[in-house]
Amino acid sequence: MKIYHAESIDNGTTTADPKLECIYTQILETIGEDLARAGLLRTPQRAAKALQFLIQGYHQNVEEVLNGAIFDEEYDEMVIVKEIEFYSLCEHHLLPFFGKCHVGYIPRKKIIGLSKIPRIVDMFARRLQVQERLTRQIAEALQEALNPSGVAVVIEAQHMCMMVRGVQKQHSQTMTNVMLGEFRDKSSTRAEFMRCI
Repeated sequence: MKIYHAESIDNGTTTADPKLECIYTQILETIGEDLARAGLLRTPQRAAKALQFLIQGYHQNVEEVLNGAIFDEEYDEMVIVKEIEFYSLCEHHLLPFFGKCHVGYIPRKKIIGLSKIPRIVDMFARRLQVQERLTRQIAEALQEALNPSGVAVVIEAQHMCMMVRGVQKQHSQTMTNVMLGEFRDKSSTRAEFMRCI
């Protein structure tokens, strides 16, 4: 299946993947909908494009996202980018989960362009995911790219699979964290990060 990049989908120049469009047509027919109804005339196409956008992370990699934005700098204090909003799809039900991601790292003579951290979060979020894996992938990607003294990632999210079906708990939140290096080994460093976020 061919998935198009976000730039193409966003500006409306790309056609929907025909196989996906056909599948959405079958889904609507199966649930008993009238595909001739005005509101549904182009729904399979729109739904296919939406899914293509939501899983575009499969066609991105960390090197491409970073685009060389790693710089030499004599700075060794904690850097934190917090409240990075993200949207992902739960791989168990194909329903959205969304929330905030907080990322910290302690440079070891290398810093990253700040906009690249949210881009890394989005790259991994735009795949079929579970929150636990998403948290670890973000942390490990930064650890590998920068070789810092430590990386910390905390995600707070709400899951539609818990909110609108199943247990139907609309106000529940799930928190996950991955601590690497000094954040894992030093409770004072971890505590400082948690206070900051």
